[in-house]
Amino acid sequence: MAALPFNSTEIEKLVLRFNAVMAKEGTDISDLGGNASDDEVAANLQETAGDLSRDEIRQEIESMNNEQQDGLVALFWIGRGDAEPEAWEQTKVLARQQHAGSVSRYFLGQPEVGEFLAEGLERMLEYGVD
Repeated sequence: MAALPFNSTEIEKLVLRFNAVMAKEGTDISDLGGNASDDEVAANLQETAGDLSRDEIRQEIESMNNEQQDGLVALFWIGRGDAEPEAWEQTKVLARQQHAGSVSRYFLGQPEVGEFLAEGLERMLEYGVD
């Protein structure tokens, strides 16, 4: 039976953090206007120079061992529909073979990363992982 190299709760927390980062956009409004109540909402949805969210995710993923990073990529691919839960071990091997650079950079370049990781986790849990 397949086993995840990380706790499902850890993935759920990572998904929430990815969703929060992906919901933000670059700062594109230099003058927000004069309505203070509206200004705060726009500021929360825009990335600023001091926003560490992306760096924190990057550090968390890069601090994972190779098996965990491979598993995370495999989970993403399963959620995206590129692989099936039954092929978990083969998908992890393929993830290892296709590593070309930073896993965190790969994920941060995928707008639907949170959705696909959540879907992959759900499919693996339905499949009956340990």
